Amino acid sequence: MAKSDQELEVKFYLSDLLALRARLEAAGAQLVQPRVHEINLRFDTPSSDLTRGYRVLRLRQDSEARMTYKGPGELVDGVRSRLELEFRVSDFETAHKFLEALGYVVSVMYEKYRATYALESVLVTLDEMPYGNFAEIEGPDGASIRRTAEVLGLDWERRILDSYIMLFDRLRERLGLAFRDLSFKNFEGVTVTGEMLGI
Repeated sequence: MAKSDQELEVKFYLSDLLALRARLEAAGAQLVQPRVHEINLRFDTPSSDLTRGYRVLRLRQDSEARMTYKGPGELVDGVRSRLELEFRVSDFETAHKFLEALGYVVSVMYEKYRATYALESVLVTLDEMPYGNFAEIEGPDGASIRRTAEVLGLDWERRILDSYIMLFDRLRERLGLAFRDLSFKNFEGVTVTGEMLGI
């Protein structure tokens, strides 16, 4: 699969992650990245210029370290489309210091467990977030993403176009959560439903 600079994707909230994994395997999907723990740092200016402009500067550590820029999103063919520029970095800690030396600060840390599958021209990730489980479907166009969702028995009308951080912000406001970081530790003892996330 050729990597485009344009990210097209949707998410689905999962009540049964294992059932979806079984449907993926039954459909012939290939596991391209076994389940791995991710640490994500989102950077911004002290005055939150990137967030206000719907832009993202992220440093991620999983099986490798990567830096990512994402531009503002728009709805295209029923999916969320945005510019995504991503590259590997050799040293997570040095990249962190590099961004801070440029004047950026960490605005939020979030973590998840992710396994990635390929099904024809589409990538499907199974994401375990501190507030619930999700499938993310990314592909070359809206039609292939929708077709994959239908093959997997996912209700297209219930797709999510918001980012994980947008869902987190909504949840923090709804539940009055004081913490800033989206970590499994912070969510210990907190029960979250799809309704609470607004989905």
